[in-house]
Amino acid sequence: MTADARAIPRSVLYTPALSLDRVTKAWTYDADVHLIDLEDAVPPPRKAAGREICRTALTRAPAPANVAVRVNPLGTMEAVHDLELLADCPVAPGFVVMTMVESAVEVTLLRATLDSAGVHPEIYVTLETPAAVADIDAVAAAADGLVLGSADLATALGVEITWAGMLAARQAMALACARHRTACIDTANYRISEPAVLTEEIERVRELGFHGKATVHPRELATINRELRPDPDELGSARRVDAAVRAAEGGIAVLDGNMVGPPFARRARTTVALGDAWTARFGADRTPEGAGHDPR
Repeated sequence: MTADARAIPRSVLYTPALSLDRVTKAWTYDADVHLIDLEDAVPPPRKAAGREICRTALTRAPAPANVAVRVNPLGTMEAVHDLELLADCPVAPGFVVMTMVESAVEVTLLRATLDSAGVHPEIYVTLETPAAVADIDAVAAAADGLVLGSADLATALGVEITWAGMLAARQAMALACARHRTACIDTANYRISEPAVLTEEIERVRELGFHGKATVHPRELATINRELRPDPDELGSARRVDAAVRAAEGGIAVLDGNMVGPPFARRARTTVALGDAWTARFGADRTPEGAGHDPR
């Protein structure tokens, strides 16, 4: 990954399209991407009203490029209406998040459909079906990002949402996303009354190579942002590693008593590129007064 790295959100806050006030209030919280959910969080009788809320919210969004819309599964009439909304809305979101995907063909179809309407968002896929996990390399290649959907995936597998139960899917995601330079976003933490669970999950997914984490509760944003947004000290160290290896003409160098070589330099350049891309898109100081309190 080089200096042209895609800016990857580190925090994604999900808000259901049930109330315009609730959606716009969520924008006052410090998330990289604010997601308007038209899928599971909106009951069937309220889907049409949810789309109108979404349309109005997009027209009022202070930064539409950093707003996402999660649509209903392709193959449903609700998805048809969701895509009509996106095609007709005068303001397009920067991201569209797909649900219940089973193959890369669906991603290609959605992208082509939106392209035909002159709408060109980044497309993220919620990884929540065994079929998508089985086809994950192709899905990661077709999408701009993957988001682990632990609730539906655990249900399909007949397991609990535990670290062990989701580990295989997380590992597959990390490998496929690294291969195709695709954003890799972890599932929301559903045990919101146990902050230690959130902290542990973040530590573990960072070790696997994940970039960000979704949340359904704004109180978790401070922890997610602190742990997953680019760290100035880490970026400084990465630049020093890169410089040391360059000074050694691409060979082995000694830095602070440690041996560093080309693999370390490649990782350092990736870290710097991702950090710089994040800063350029999401890094402005826009933390509003009162961030971190519950808007609900």
